[in-house]
Amino acid sequence: MARRTHSRAQSRAEQAFLDVLPPAARVQSSADHGADFVVGDRAIEVKWVGEGNLGDVRRVLGLPLRPDVVVGRRLSPGAREALRQARVSWVDETGAAEVALGTIIVSRTGHAGPSEPPPARWTPSVLAVAESLLCGTKATVSSTQEATGLSTGSCTTALRTLTELGLLEADAARGRGAGRRVRDVRSLLTAYATAAQALRPAARLQIGVTWRNPVAGLIEVGRKWTSLDLGWCATGAAGAAVLAPHLTAIGASEVYIETDTLAGLEAAASAVGLRPIEGGRLTLRPMPTLGVRRLATEAGGLRVAPWPRVYVDLCAIGVRGEEAAEHLLEVVNARRD
Repeated sequence: MARRTHSRAQSRAEQAFLDVLPPAARVQSSADHGADFVVGDRAIEVKWVGEGNLGDVRRVLGLPLRPDVVVGRRLSPGAREALRQARVSWVDETGAAEVALGTIIVSRTGHAGPSEPPPARWTPSVLAVAESLLCGTKATVSSTQEATGLSTGSCTTALRTLTELGLLEADAARGRGAGRRVRDVRSLLTAYATAAQALRPAARLQIGVTWRNPVAGLIEVGRKWTSLDLGWCATGAAGAAVLAPHLTAIGASEVYIETDTLAGLEAAASAVGLRPIEGGRLTLRPMPTLGVRRLATEAGGLRVAPWPRVYVDLCAIGVRGEEAAEHLLEVVNARRD
């Protein structure tokens, strides 16, 4: 029976699904327009959702006709939970799977493997320019240079890289009509988020605090850092609490400090009377890009990292963090409209 012609992404989805089926499964191609396979006596449609974050999955779950199996590169905890609640089977390219389709039952944990390298061509400078574009900066060398503090050469290279990656487009190859613009905000955010997580500085310092109100506590200690001319900004749950409140409680807080080293984090903590303690509820991290300090804003009295960085750090928290990240994106889009 002839197979239908599919895109490369759809072919990846189909192969990932086939890879998790037991050897004894009887699989045939389907002639049904709405299905990809017949397994046993059941027609099955699989759908590729890209990276596999919560937003990707929610868009599929919102379709009038849901697929039988959702497939992504690496489905996040929030995406898996959303699919579980919707009773939709899923597979990802780590080999993890939860498939329940009639008599077809597959449950696999997959293999996370070693930490993945950052996506090709992404550097801290490209991250900073992408952050500025997501925050509304025009895709020109002069505008991104002013927003991020990077050199002319770094901004030129970053814009060219993002264009060659298909994330920016221009009306013409050169001349006055060659001004670039973001092709699709969601695609840029997804690519940026993947790279930002991979390039996140490894150094961190956990601090013991007893704040009943984490935001108020950060505002108070932040004033001290500011008086010492030390760059800082809140991110993650604390940042989202003032940009787009969603979580009912902030379990832990994260702050970026303008330093590149663990010793610099220790000095920043000591300067304001904070003491390191393993498992502390406040985590200090080095400033991830040159642009984060320049793009940080003040909201509710708190200095906050640019919203794309807050989005990334929320996604790293887990299911509740991913839900808060999607809420943040909805708020940002509403303000943009």
